[in-house]
Amino acid sequence: KSSNMAAGAQVFPTRMALTQYKAKRVGAKKGFELLKKKSDALKVRFREIMREIMNTKSNMAEQASDAFFSLTQAQYAAGEFRHRVIDSAVNASVRVETRIDNVAGVKLPVFTQLDTGHEVTDNIGLSGGGRQIQQCREKFGVFLEAMIRLASLQTAFVTLDEALKVTNRRVNALDNVTIPRIENIVNYIIRELDELEREDFSRLKKVQSKKAERLAAAEREREEEEATSAQNNQPAVDIMAQYDAANDEDVVF
Repeated sequence: KSSNMAAGAQVFPTRMALTQYKAKRVGAKKGFELLKKKSDALKVRFREIMREIMNTKSNMAEQASDAFFSLTQAQYAAGEFRHRVIDSAVNASVRVETRIDNVAGVKLPVFTQLDTGHEVTDNIGLSGGGRQIQQCREKFGVFLEAMIRLASLQTAFVTLDEALKVTNRRVNALDNVTIPRIENIVNYIIRELDELEREDFSRLKKVQSKKAERLAAAEREREEEEATSAQNNQPAVDIMAQYDAANDEDVVF
C-alpha cells in the first residue's frame, strides 16, 4: 500500500488523470507486446547467424588446409612465384560490396563478393606448374569467399547482439517498472475517487438526515400552533344564560 501511495503521491486523483493513465497503460502494454515480438524475431535470427558462423568456421578449417596445401604444391612445381603475383597485381580481382539487411527494424550489414574480372595472368606458370597454380588460385578463391561470408556473419552477429540487449532492456523496463508503476497510479486514483464518492455519499446522507429533522421539527411546530389556535378559537361560555333567577332564593323582587 505504501508503494502504491508513493507511486501516486504526485498525481492528483481526478477523472481526467484516470483517463490519461489508462491510455498510458494501454500504450505501454501495446509497446511491450511489440517489443516482445521484436525480441523474439531477433532471437530467431541471432540463433540462425550463430549456427551459420559455426558451420562456416568448421568448413573454413578444411578450406584453409586445402588452399595452403595447393600453394605448397604450386611452389614445388613452379618455384617461388608469390613476389611476381604481388608485383603484377595492379587492379583488384575481387571487391566487397556492402548492403543492409533489415531484421525487425535492426539494420544488419551484409558483405558480398564482387568479381571485377581482372585476373593476374602475366606468364605465371608458363615454364611449369601452371595447372597447380590454377588450382591454387581456385582454392584460395573459395577460401576468400568463406572469409568474406564469415566477416559478414560476425559483423551481423555483433550488431544483432547489441540490438538484442537494448531491446531486452526495454522489454524488462516496461514489464517490471513502467507498467507496474502505471498500474499502481491507476489503482491509487481509483481508490481515492472511491473514497471521495463515499465521503460525498456520507455527506449527502447527513444533509438529507438534517433536512428530514428540520422538516419533522417544522411539522411538530405547525401541529402545536394549530392545537394552540384551536384552543384559542373555542366559543366563550355565557354565564348569564345558564343562570335561572327563579331558582335563586337570594333574589327578591
